Amino acid sequence: MDQLEVALEGMGINQPYSIEAEQAVLGAAIIDPELVSAIVEQVRSEYFYVKQNRLIFNEILTLFMANTPSDFVTVVDAVLSAKIFSDENEAKVYLSQLADTVPSLSNILYYAKILKDKYMVRSLMDTAGEILRLTQDSADADLLLESAEQKIYALRQGKDTQSLKHISDAAAKSFDRLRKLSGKDKDKYRGIPTGFRFLDDKLGKMGRSDLVILAARPGMGKTSFALNIATNIASQQKLPVAIFSLEMSNEQLTERILSSRAGISSNSLRTGDIQLAEWDIITNAIGQIADYPIYLDDTPNVTVSDMKAKIRRLNQNPETPNVGVIIVDYIQLMSTGKRNDNRVQEISEITRNLKIMAKELDVPIIALSQLSRSAEKGSGRDGRPQLSDLRDSGSIEQDADVVLFLYRDAYYNKSEDADQTLAECIIAKNRHGESGTIPLSWDGAHTRFYDVDFTHNDDY
Repeated sequence: MDQLEVALEGMGINQPYSIEAEQAVLGAAIIDPELVSAIVEQVRSEYFYVKQNRLIFNEILTLFMANTPSDFVTVVDAVLSAKIFSDENEAKVYLSQLADTVPSLSNILYYAKILKDKYMVRSLMDTAGEILRLTQDSADADLLLESAEQKIYALRQGKDTQSLKHISDAAAKSFDRLRKLSGKDKDKYRGIPTGFRFLDDKLGKMGRSDLVILAARPGMGKTSFALNIATNIASQQKLPVAIFSLEMSNEQLTERILSSRAGISSNSLRTGDIQLAEWDIITNAIGQIADYPIYLDDTPNVTVSDMKAKIRRLNQNPETPNVGVIIVDYIQLMSTGKRNDNRVQEISEITRNLKIMAKELDVPIIALSQLSRSAEKGSGRDGRPQLSDLRDSGSIEQDADVVLFLYRDAYYNKSEDADQTLAECIIAKNRHGESGTIPLSWDGAHTRFYDVDFTHNDDY
């Protein structure tokens, strides 16, 4: 019994649990092994308050992952091997009692819900105690609020972080994830496509919880590329996309998206020089864009903590799915919210916290970054960026799962015969697969990149 439990008992508050629900879930798994699959999707081992029940459930999980039915005989053998009981007779008596106490197999999901609800209340009590202890150790109100909000959000997402977890729990989740990835709804659980076919082929799509760095020199089109990805995801996958823009206003971003979708020159939209025939096109495009699940925030000097708080509040809306992708434009304009004269150290903290946020929220984050002037042509360089060109901090490369560079030769080649449409997306780092270069087509008038079919091009 830990200090919190002792304190709670002193106040007359007991840790809530339901021995009947725990026994019913275990008994159902023994009576009908076909139910284990449904149970595993709803129940985690820590939901069991009674240690003996928790250990029995872990053995049932192990049998499930080994494709072994969890009937009375196999479970008795498993719990004896795990030395959960002192002798065979004790094990058989208790497991028989479990099977006898199941009121109805058809109500198994209700019993599982009781288990989860009791566990969530216990976790909330633990979290409240942890928050109380933090208030004694720190006087930083902002830090305390962020920590408290993060802990409560973790509970909402079913990601309790109070204790170490046995590997069997992670193994069960991995097994369940593999089943989902190969099932009929596999697209819901696989990586998120950017909408650029050959880039997705190389990346294997964007992994959930990945930090993707998109870097280029100013004017290469990195904001446009990020917005293209955002609109692809919002329109094709119907996933909400949150865009934090520290450089451009919400209206400017919307005009970029409108230009790309309507095929109207961005310069015409900016100056208002619009032809009469174009108004119908613009009206239709605005109607389409208005239906996209894209959320914009143009708060200057936004911090990672601010972003997390805003995403959490957005995710709490029961009428909309959780945010699927986050875009940050761009890292060098962000702040930690602290006074720090060491900019390299500050950028390191920002990228580290962005990676942590991606993992906590289980979404890919596309963070735009400037490149240093060393990426310019000169000293034998052809202008194509390298990882060493990432500006301000080596931690950007270290924290990133994927690093993408944009390059357009016409940016440097100002001759009249230079092909302004040629562009490249360079995969300089890919933690999950291969690197390489993807050719793209650039439409500067409408701020849009396109796929180029290079299947028969030996250069790539």
